[in-house]
Amino acid sequence: MLSIQTEEFSIFKQLAECGHQKVVFCNDADTGLKAIIAIHDTTLGPALGGTRMWAYKSETEALADVLRLSRAMTYKASITGLNLGGGKAVIIGDNRVDKSEALMRRYGRFIKNLNGSFITAEELGTSPKDMEYIRMETQHVCGVSESLGGSGDPSPVTAKGVYMGIKACVKEYFGSDSLAGRSVAVQGIGQVGENLVHLLREENAKVYVSDIDEDRLMKVAKKYGAEAVATHSIFDLDIDIYAPCAFGATVNSETIEKMNCAIIAGSANNQLLNEQEHGQQLLDKGILYAPDYLINAGGLINCYSEIAGYSKKRTMQLAENIYEATRSVLRKSKTENIPTNEAANKIAEKRIADMRKIKGTY
Repeated sequence: MLSIQTEEFSIFKQLAECGHQKVVFCNDADTGLKAIIAIHDTTLGPALGGTRMWAYKSETEALADVLRLSRAMTYKASITGLNLGGGKAVIIGDNRVDKSEALMRRYGRFIKNLNGSFITAEELGTSPKDMEYIRMETQHVCGVSESLGGSGDPSPVTAKGVYMGIKACVKEYFGSDSLAGRSVAVQGIGQVGENLVHLLREENAKVYVSDIDEDRLMKVAKKYGAEAVATHSIFDLDIDIYAPCAFGATVNSETIEKMNCAIIAGSANNQLLNEQEHGQQLLDKGILYAPDYLINAGGLINCYSEIAGYSKKRTMQLAENIYEATRSVLRKSKTENIPTNEAANKIAEKRIADMRKIKGTY
């Protein structure tokens, strides 16, 4: 009895620290479903966030991940001007062997019971096909295929937002947002990374690419006229822009010491190992950092457009707004002499606070 009370206290303490409104634990013995849905804030609208399926080492680790990710979605929606709240979900299990139609559809029933306060989409370990299964049980899902009236692959929109964030930083640092002749190292060339390489090369930027998949690395490098470099040597490059598009936490005390770049701007989530410490370290070193949750918001924008009635042209226009949103963050950072990630948080929090004055939660 004592251990249960201790665990309950620990969970509620975490919720209080992060400011979450609701956390739902989903359990179904018949399908093997074990999931956690976290709704952080719905001041601006229903909480939207992807569903991640991962073989977490423990339920505690899964809870910590979903709380952190859902809070980030609140800030991402706010700073990009979307009328959405923040949420996220995780399914505990190996997506290669534990996933099934029955499990995903049962999960969809849990989402349906939330009555529209949470809308989901694909994320790490889930796919458009999984979203179709969820769609069979609830309408509160986006990111389904275009054949079903969805928006399809969001990676071109995400890459567009990162590209606009890079241009905003280049404008701030060099006085012109032209990328012609600028050198960019793109670490990670998955779908988003490859789309970003395409946009950069279209503007005649010098592009270096790095990826743990050697075959894909050489294929993308050849396709776009980029230069392939080994992952371990990417921080040895003397470049204008470092664009992390794969792993998180690549910006840390060790790598910052090695960096020979003016700007960090990429699509990877949680790029700073420690937001407070390393945000300040970048400011002190004079490296301009584009907050990841701002410039990688294209996927969220894509889902938002799908909910509102999808238009590819309108979606790309919304992604282009990331340019001015990034400029606003950079101006605030410069004026107040604070790290850019702190400036972004302040802008996001102010919008939520302002909207809270005029309406309640969704």
